Amino acid sequence: MAKNKLAYSVLSISLSLLLVACSSSATVAPKEEKVQKENKSTETHKAHWSYEGDTGPAHWGDLDPANSACVNGKEQSPINIEISQAKADEKLEKLEIHYIPTEFSLVNNGHTVQANPKTTDNSIVVDGKEYKLAQFHFHTPSEHQFNGQNFDMELHLVHKDASGQLAVLGLMIKEGASNLSLEKAWAALPKKETTEDVKLKEPIDLMSILPKNQQSFRYNGSLTTPPCSEGVKWIVLEQPIEMSKEQIDTFRKIFPDNHRPVQSVK
Repeated sequence: MAKNKLAYSVLSISLSLLLVACSSSATVAPKEEKVQKENKSTETHKAHWSYEGDTGPAHWGDLDPANSACVNGKEQSPINIEISQAKADEKLEKLEIHYIPTEFSLVNNGHTVQANPKTTDNSIVVDGKEYKLAQFHFHTPSEHQFNGQNFDMELHLVHKDASGQLAVLGLMIKEGASNLSLEKAWAALPKKETTEDVKLKEPIDLMSILPKNQQSFRYNGSLTTPPCSEGVKWIVLEQPIEMSKEQIDTFRKIFPDNHRPVQSVK
């Protein structure tokens, strides 16, 4: 039986799922890696890593002893979510999301574009514990899979509780209508690695980005970037959000592929 447990929430009922095919890494998320970078400012640059070749995901564990979890971890992310194999757990508490329009600044850290909030007023409550939004970032294609299929992109909203533990809210992104809530931010995406934050002129309303149906899968995983630290709570919403082909292509021109492949459950 796989260790990674998923939770599925339907309306006011939370359902927990057991996956038997993939695993996940946690601590922050691709920019979990970013979260990682924020919590351990020198971690990301200690040893060069990338998404291809000799410094790609298959070699992360060899680049630095600190990355041993990338190879030896037991609950690594991302994972493939086989919906038919998930089991409902009605004991899970309903996910609470508390977001308000907030000012953000953008950073291109060489691995993704990350948005940093100017306040700590955004939060989620998971299993009765509050986690404050630390940052959000994007991956293409998606890191998690549903029934073996990737989406065009994935958004990771990384949160941290008072003790430093992480909870990441993952949203699948598919090609469709233009995402008006992210339109202004997309126009300011830094194309090259930055040394200073790019402040956005208008706030972002994260609630307007979320899908109407917030049924979700939950499991314990890890960061999806080195050092692949475990102990991250993952909440992956089932309903995807949309971005236009032009918006997706704009991100891919900066990062053609910045996803970690799904991990096997050990």
